[in-house]
Amino acid sequence: MPPEYRARIEAARPQLYTIARDRYHRPLNPGPFGINSRTALVAEKVASSMGRANDFHDAVMRSYWSDARDISNISVLADCAGEVGLDRALFEAALDDPVFDRLVQADVEQAHAYGINSVPALIFNDKYLVSGAQPADVLRQVVERIVQESTPAT
Repeated sequence: MPPEYRARIEAARPQLYTIARDRYHRPLNPGPFGINSRTALVAEKVASSMGRANDFHDAVMRSYWSDARDISNISVLADCAGEVGLDRALFEAALDDPVFDRLVQADVEQAHAYGINSVPALIFNDKYLVSGAQPADVLRQVVERIVQESTPAT
């Protein structure tokens, strides 16, 4: 990561913490900065194949953003898997299956095709890209617009 990019992110962190606390009532206690999250992305594909994607995602987010754990660490990810009822040994073995890494790579390529190069980013209705942490009102406006566009005129 280029030093100027890292510095910009670090400079924005106090504002992120304030917004999370004041607007969303979520105090942040994040894990280490600058880790490679690829293993966590692969792990989510594994959890998805085992039917626990949403619960695993929540466990990983909590582990990183609340419990200050390093989600690039396989042991931490296996803890999250166990927390949501997955067999740790099967989960860890599946992390080595190249199919899951290819699925992550396909997601990365799709994101680049959409013009996404940062997170968070949400795409609504294959049409609207919302970048950055936005207030719920902004997301609500996008959904309302989509509903309005899909409602036939009378």
